[in-house]
Amino acid sequence: QVQLVESGGGWVQPGGSLRLSCAASGRILRPNGMGWYRQAPRKERELVSGLNTVGTTTYLDFVKGRFTITRDNTKNTVYLHMNSLKPEETADYYCHLLDSQNYWGQGTQVTVSS
Repeated sequence: QVQLVESGGGWVQPGGSLRLSCAASGRILRPNGMGWYRQAPRKERELVSGLNTVGTTTYLDFVKGRFTITRDNTKNTVYLHMNSLKPEETADYYCHLLDSQNYWGQGTQVTVSS
């Protein structure tokens, strides 16, 4: 079994920054891809950023130029660096890992508000 534990969420003013972390543990198969999704109230979950098995990154158009996904394979941890946050990005952010199965973290809440 694989466990994903997110951290780093919280409250930030518009234009502020946060860094989310997701630590993976357990029987993780390699290669694997990891990424971040978010779900705002009354909206569907959407992919924010992903990092595939060969290191290629993808970003939601709305976050391009502001968010950066990175990974530390020595720690089995993926990060989402978020800059210039906007109020409409208030959501629960979920870490995702795909090896032979899909795994999800429990989510971390991000609130962007003045």
